Amino acid sequence: MSYRAPVRDIRFALEEIAALDSVKATGVFPEFSSDLTPAILDEAAKLANDVLAPLNWAGDQQGCSLKDGVVTTPDGFKDAYAQYVEGGWQGLQFPTDMGGMGLPKALGCALMEMLQSSNMAFGLGPMLSFGAIESLIAVGTDEQRDLYLGKIMSGEWTATMNLTEPGAGSDVGALRTKAEPNGDGSWAISGQKIYITWGEHDCADNIIHLVLARTPDGAAGTKGISLFIVPKFLPDANGEPGERNTLQAIGLEHKMGIHGSPTCTMEYDGAKGWLLGDEFMGMAAMFIMMNSARLNVGVQGVGIAERAYQQALAYAQDRKQGRAINMDDHGPHEIIHHPDIRRTLAVMKAKIEAGRAICYHAAVEADLGEHMDDADEKAWSKRREDLMIPIAKAWCTDMGVDVASMGVQVHGGMGFIEETGAAQHLRDSRIAPIYEGTNGIQAIDLVGRKLARDGGAAMGELIEDVRQTIEDCITSSNPELPVLADALKPACDALEDATKWMLDASDADRLAGATAYLKLAGDVTGGWLLCVGAVAAQRKLKEDDGEESYAQARIAIANIFAQTALTGAAGLLGEIKLGYDPVFAPGEAVLASA
Repeated sequence: MSYRAPVRDIRFALEEIAALDSVKATGVFPEFSSDLTPAILDEAAKLANDVLAPLNWAGDQQGCSLKDGVVTTPDGFKDAYAQYVEGGWQGLQFPTDMGGMGLPKALGCALMEMLQSSNMAFGLGPMLSFGAIESLIAVGTDEQRDLYLGKIMSGEWTATMNLTEPGAGSDVGALRTKAEPNGDGSWAISGQKIYITWGEHDCADNIIHLVLARTPDGAAGTKGISLFIVPKFLPDANGEPGERNTLQAIGLEHKMGIHGSPTCTMEYDGAKGWLLGDEFMGMAAMFIMMNSARLNVGVQGVGIAERAYQQALAYAQDRKQGRAINMDDHGPHEIIHHPDIRRTLAVMKAKIEAGRAICYHAAVEADLGEHMDDADEKAWSKRREDLMIPIAKAWCTDMGVDVASMGVQVHGGMGFIEETGAAQHLRDSRIAPIYEGTNGIQAIDLVGRKLARDGGAAMGELIEDVRQTIEDCITSSNPELPVLADALKPACDALEDATKWMLDASDADRLAGATAYLKLAGDVTGGWLLCVGAVAAQRKLKEDDGEESYAQARIAIANIFAQTALTGAAGLLGEIKLGYDPVFAPGEAVLASA
């Protein structure tokens, strides 16, 4: 079963939940209009549906190959990438004066969702280039932008992010890659990097590596790290690929999933590079790229969940087994008529819609936080974006694994057989909670930085918004909306209780409860945004615009999430407040296996 981009659901999440039109007030998106949104989504859907989705299964089976430092991607990937470039998609969310389309980040997220749904292994290449573009715009020199930005923006060249090293995974401060000055403004980069997504491939003319390394005067830890631009081919006098740099892929990882994505071990042997940003400010520069990647990985979780859901739905509509209750004939009936299968599919759908809303909300606030004129409004949106990034990355990728697993379950035994394709989605999804900062690190970021640095102000603002939506549901004339409020209110109370506990807790207790706290925050945020959508759907019912069935479905989706995910919110309080001592006080005995 292939993939069809859920354009209507994406548009609803963008316009009715995330309030995409609010970015018009910034005045920085002159090319953007409400009429443009469906046109962009429809064209992106054609690329995803007709070009990328048919390559997904074959790419997984074939994988990539490495010979003499050259990586060959699966059949069809190179041509598909050429079509991606021809459409100008890489520059969608970037300024027109730098070669982009000048459209909002949320539309970039919608494009990214379709890429990841249709072919996650393929979509990883453009995703990394998105982050590199943001870094070059933010801290690159005029000369660097002139030389690299246009080519990466067009997709003619791709870019990577080189952090991880053997023995220095999430502990970036332990890296050993070194940079020695060449005396001409360039640096000689030497060292080895692992897990480099699209580090070598045959789809573009050049690959621009952004590499973290330590200069001779660099202090130990992250404060001594700098970021360097290290091209595969050194640009010549005309800005075209020239001499081959002294770097190469020396290995391809044999992975659980995303087989079509070349994950490389890269070796730098005195490779020529140039500082991106100031010396010793490598982590700050890299985090520009990392922040972009974390939101897009959250979108990836939504995308792979959507793909798994569509396949499970199609299978349930076709597979006949047993007699379903309340059916007139004796069967066998399509399994979608069995209550447990129908419930599973409904929960999958509700979780996807919650995750989609979380990511698009974060993207809209990112644009407002960057471009609003009013200082207070700008600061408010920036706080919201910062708060949402770890939630979007962690909650949505955990959700992607959960939904992909449920997709296998809907298939029954056939889900465990590779030929159906359901297993691929589960295998592919599993990396997303790990890379770009494990979800445990996202939880630590949420409680250790985002919550603590402002005394919980940003979370307090979120809770205020949730309570306003609860009031909107209570006062609605639609009898289904107060039911949503009855589920959302205790969940919101639990989040407020947990937040107060987190702010008063010791560092050890706070860290012990961080993952459960992030899950609670994600559940409440997702439930809130689905209720925002339900309120919007109620308005559509009143307008009688021919969308009654869809509007009713949006209210039903919010209710399913409310009666499943939100009912467990209060139960997470115990896990959040478990604290440090019950886990560590008994010593190693608590972890011992007989």
